[in-house]
Amino acid sequence: MKVILKTDVENLGRAGDVKDVALGFARNYLITRGLAMEATPAAIQWFAKGEERRKKIREKALAAAKGVCEQLASVKLSFSRKVGENGKLFGSVGKSDILKSLKASGHDLDRDAVCLAAPLKEVGDFDVELRLASEASVKIKISVVARQ
Repeated sequence: MKVILKTDVENLGRAGDVKDVALGFARNYLITRGLAMEATPAAIQWFAKGEERRKKIREKALAAAKGVCEQLASVKLSFSRKVGENGKLFGSVGKSDILKSLKASGHDLDRDAVCLAAPLKEVGDFDVELRLASEASVKIKISVVARQ
């Protein structure tokens, strides 16, 4: 089934792209969540009219995201957690902890911006990627220290 993407979909395409996807994926995921619409000739023509406007909006958003990335490049976060005998944390440092610390330092980001495969469960220094846009990402330093 051919669909027009309304928003950027990771591993699929950008807003405005016409993609050929499986029927079930289109009906059950893309269209129901408002991420895409069926690519009829009339819809393609209507969507093409607004391409210039969407391009300008995308460029402004990318410039803003790159500006935030420059600010975040110097950010270093530190977390103090209780540690067991083997060096493992009681608990972990996850996305929500990172977002709370960033918000306290004046950077309000979306939960999806933090690219953390699994919560941090050990003491040490880590680099965590923040992806603000498809072309704008930055790595911040996170330090997890043992609390007595």
